[in-house]
Amino acid sequence: MLTARPAVPPRSEIAPEHTWNAESVFPDRAAWSDACDALRAQIPEITRYQGRLSESAGTLADWLELRADVGRRLRTVGFYAMMSQSVDNNDQAAAAMSSRAQTLNGEIQAALAFNQPEMLAMGQAKIDEWLAAEPRLAIYQHYFENLFRRADHVRSAEVEEVLGLVDDPFGSLRATAQFLTDADLVFTPAISTTEAQLPLAQSSVFKLLNSPDREVRRTAWEHYADGYLSIKNGLASNLAAAIKRDVFYARVRRYGSSLEAALSPHNISTEVFHNLIATFRKYLPTWHRYWALRRRILGVDTLHPYDIWAPLTDTEPEVPYRQAVEWIGEAMAPLGEEYVTALRRGALEERWVDIYPNQGKRQGAFSGGAPGTHPFIMVSYADDLKSMSTLAHEFGHSLHSYLTWQHQPVDYSRYSMFVAEVASNFNQALTRAYLLDQNTDPAFQIPLLEEAMTNFHRYFFIMPTLARFELETHERIERGQGLTAQDMIALMTELFSEAYGGEMDIDHDRVGITWAQFGHLYANFYVFQYATGISAAHALAGPILSGEAGAADRYLQFLRAGASLYPVDALKLAGVDMTTPEPVEAAFQTMTGYIDLLEQLARPLSQ
Repeated sequence: MLTARPAVPPRSEIAPEHTWNAESVFPDRAAWSDACDALRAQIPEITRYQGRLSESAGTLADWLELRADVGRRLRTVGFYAMMSQSVDNNDQAAAAMSSRAQTLNGEIQAALAFNQPEMLAMGQAKIDEWLAAEPRLAIYQHYFENLFRRADHVRSAEVEEVLGLVDDPFGSLRATAQFLTDADLVFTPAISTTEAQLPLAQSSVFKLLNSPDREVRRTAWEHYADGYLSIKNGLASNLAAAIKRDVFYARVRRYGSSLEAALSPHNISTEVFHNLIATFRKYLPTWHRYWALRRRILGVDTLHPYDIWAPLTDTEPEVPYRQAVEWIGEAMAPLGEEYVTALRRGALEERWVDIYPNQGKRQGAFSGGAPGTHPFIMVSYADDLKSMSTLAHEFGHSLHSYLTWQHQPVDYSRYSMFVAEVASNFNQALTRAYLLDQNTDPAFQIPLLEEAMTNFHRYFFIMPTLARFELETHERIERGQGLTAQDMIALMTELFSEAYGGEMDIDHDRVGITWAQFGHLYANFYVFQYATGISAAHALAGPILSGEAGAADRYLQFLRAGASLYPVDALKLAGVDMTTPEPVEAAFQTMTGYIDLLEQLARPLSQ
C-alpha cells in the first residue's frame, strides 16, 4: 500500500553539509553587496579607456586585463545571486539580489560598449603587429581572429551601449517565467489509488511520474500540466516577448535570422541545426518502436504520456548520494586520476553540490560558477538511478569548467553551449556503460536501461521537438505574425503527435503546454544543442570505452580548450565532426542497442 510521501522540507531544514559552499564565494551577503558596490564604482575606470585603446600595445594589454578582471568578478556576483535564488525561490532577499546583479550587468555591459568597435577600428594589420610585439597580447590571437570574423555584426559604440543597457529589462523575461512557475505556481496534489494526497512541486514531480502507481502518475502529470495551463496566457505572452527579443538582437546585429544570430558568433553553420532536425525526423521510427515496446511491457492497451516514466519492474535500485559518487568516480577512471580526484573532492569534501530538494528550489539541475569559484552544482537528489545519472551529467559540466578554468585565461573560460552538453552527456555514457558491465543482473540492468532511455527521451526526443517548435515560433515572429497561447499549444501538439507516431494517446492541451515547462526556451536556440551534445558524447565515448590509444587524452584536451577554439574545431580535436550526420546517426545506433537489450531482458515481463 502506498502512503503519502513526506512534504518537501523548507530550506531551513536542509543540513548545511548538504548545501552548496556559498561562504567559499562570499563570507556573507554583506560581502556580496560590497563586491557589487566595488564593481559599480569601477565604471569610471572602465570608461576612462574609451578612445585610448589605439594608444599603444601596452595600453591595449592593460585594457584587456582590466576587462577580464571585471568580467570575472561580474560573473561571480551574478552567479552567487542566481544560485542563492535558485535553491530557494521563496527567499525574497535572494530575489532582490538577482535583480540587482542583472541591473549591474547591464550597466557594466553598457560601459564596455566602446570596446569592440574601437578595436575593430584599429584594423587587423595593427592588431596583428601588436600581437607579435607585446607578449601580454599573445594569448588573444584567437579572440581577435574571432572578433574580425564577426566585424559586420559589431555595431557602433552608441548602439553597443544601448544593447548593453537593454540586457537588464530583457533579462527579466526568464526571471519572470521562473518566478511564476517555481515560486507562485501551486500545484494540486497527486492522488494515489488509495486516495492518499501526494505533494506536487517542481522538485518532486519527476519522482511522482516514476511511481509504479498509475493513478499517481496520471494525476501528477495532469495536475502539473493543468498548473501551467492555468497561467498559459501570461507565460505565452512572456515567451513571445523573449522571441521578439531574439529577433530584435538578430536584426540590430544584421543577421539573417534568430538562428543565425545564435550560432554565427560561435562560427557554427545553421546547417548543423538543420542536419540534426532532418536526421531526427528520419529516425523517428526508432522512437515509435520504443513506445510500442514500453506499452507491451507495461501491459496497457493505450500508452499515455504519463507512462513514459513508469517503472518496468517492481524493483528500483536504491542509490544513496555517496554510492552515486563512488560509481561515477569509478566510471570516469579512463580519464585519469586528476579528473576522478577532483570529482570526489568536490562531491564529498568541498561542497560543490547542493544536494537535496527543498521548498522553493527551482526545477531541474545545473552547474555554474566563475573562474575563482568552485564549479557548483544544483540538483534535487532522490536516491535513485535517475538522480545518479543527473549528478553524473552535472559533474560533466563542472569538470569541464574546472579544467577550462585551470588551463585558459578568463576570455576563453566561458565555453559555448554547443560543447557544454557534450561533456555532461559523456559522463552519463561512461557511467552507464560501466554499470552495465559491472552488474549483469536483469533486476539492475532493466532500471538502468530505463534511466538511459529517460535520458535519451529528454535530450534526444523532447529537445529536438522543442527545437522544431523554437524554429517555427521564431520564424512566425520574423514574418510579422502573432503568437498566442493557443498557437503555441497547437504547434507543440502537432509536433509531438508526429514524434509519437500514433503510439501515444494525445491529450491535446496538456501535451501542447510542454513548451511552458522548459525555461531553456528563453536562451536563443539552446535546446537543439542537447541533442547534438548527446550525439557527440556517445561518438567520443565509444573509442575511450574500447581502449583506443590516445582517445582519452584527446578528450581531455577538448575539456581544457574552453573557448580557445571554435566549438566545432574543439570537437574535431576530440575526434568527432558535427558538420556531418554521422554522430547523430551513431547516437540513434546506441539507442537502438539499448532498446534491443531492453527487449531481450524484458521479454519474460511482457509474455
